[in-house]
This record gives sequence, structure tokens and C-alpha cells, in this order.
Amino acid sequence: MKAVEIDGKTIDEAIEKACSDFGVSRDKLHIEILSEGTSGFLGLLGSKKAKIKASLMSLDMTIDTPLAPSKTIAKGKKHEESVTSVSLDQAADKSGETVALRAKTILEGILAGMGINTPVSIEETEDSILLNIQGDGGGLLIGRRGQNLDAIQYIVNKAANRSANGRKMIIIDTEAYRKRREESLISLAEKLGEKVKKTKKAITVSHMNAHDRRIIHMALQNDESLTTKSRGEGEYRKILIIPSKRN
Repeated sequence: MKAVEIDGKTIDEAIEKACSDFGVSRDKLHIEILSEGTSGFLGLLGSKKAKIKASLMSLDMTIDTPLAPSKTIAKGKKHEESVTSVSLDQAADKSGETVALRAKTILEGILAGMGINTPVSIEETEDSILLNIQGDGGGLLIGRRGQNLDAIQYIVNKAANRSANGRKMIIIDTEAYRKRREESLISLAEKLGEKVKKTKKAITVSHMNAHDRRIIHMALQNDESLTTKSRGEGEYRKILIIPSKRN
């Protein structure tokens, strides 16, 4: 599906419409803000709607067979060598591979298609598989609020776990972004919590995915003077930090 322009009273409303039209959550969309909109005089005269351009996040590429993951087929160019390419699903269905190795092969193919040739290490636990991308391409891979990293993680999970017995969560990280993001969110939660306790007024934190919302909830769950709630619809809901009624 191509990019479409969508308007709404606010940016949030336009994004919610986009999620509904595409049938996906916020983190699966690429959003470009065209106009933030204005309320006008008394909210009526001269008001303008917010407008965005939305499209599905995708990686239009092919990757080589798992036997030669370091080679790539450049888009729009021809290789002199004869290289057999397969889709992500075909790579994931290769028999005899563990889920971790299959995921690593898929991730390396995606990175190569993006022109990023960097090592990928594996750390596996009983519940999850961590693929750590080493190198200096972190800014491009991470994206705004980790959206690019989350999109790649989504694709690798879908492809690697499709034929696996006993699915494991595959986490994609680079330059310790996940840890730094968690520490940043905990710090934010503590600062906002202190502000709520001082002002006795609720604060809304918007546009967070389920993982980030959970970090905020966990950071404040032991503070009896505060209560946190999620509000809204879709993957990117808002968090409300409010003074506890007991206080």
C-alpha cells in the first residue's frame, strides 16, 4: 500500500485514523507530519486540520541463502556472479537450524540489504534470544524512539519463528540502545512522578508502545502516592500518572 495523506483535528487523531485504515499498530507505520494544525479563534474561525502522510514500514529486499549470508543482491544492479537468492520465509525454513541461528541469518541479510555489513552476536536464554548488532550504524538502525529497530525486530520474529516449535521472543539491539532507553524511561517516570506529587495534578505521557509503557508502570508501581494507568486505543496508548486517592 502506497503512502496516503490523512487529516484530523490533531496529530494523534490523524495517526489513529491511519492505524485504523492500514489495520496495523502505530509502530508498523512510517509517519510524516505535513501540518500540525491550528485551533483558530475560539476554536472555530481560521482553524486548520492536522495532516500526516502515512505508509507501511517495509524492507523491499531479498537475501541470499543461509550458506552465503555475506553476499547481497544490490537493488537495480546485476551481479556478475550467479547468486541464488531466497525470501525471508525460505531462509527461515531451512531444516537443521536453531531459531537463534536462523534469526541471525535473516538479520544479517536485512542489514546487508541496507548496506550495513557489521557482525551480529547471539545471547540466548530460556525465554528470549538477543541479537546484538555491533558497529557504528546505530543511528540509522535505531531511528526515532527505536522505531526502525522495532520494525526490523518485528520482521525477524515473524520470519524466524514461523516454523519453529516453541516460539521465543527475539530481541534486536545495537549499541546497548534497549538498556539506555530503559534507563531514560525510568528517569523520566521518576521526574514526572515527583512533579505529580508536588502539583497534585495528573500528567499524561503520550505515544508509547506496550514495552515502554510497562517500564513506566514498573518504575512507579511501588510508590504508594502515585497511580499509573494506560489510556486510549491501539499499540501506542498514553500513560496517565495521577496522585493516589489514598493521599
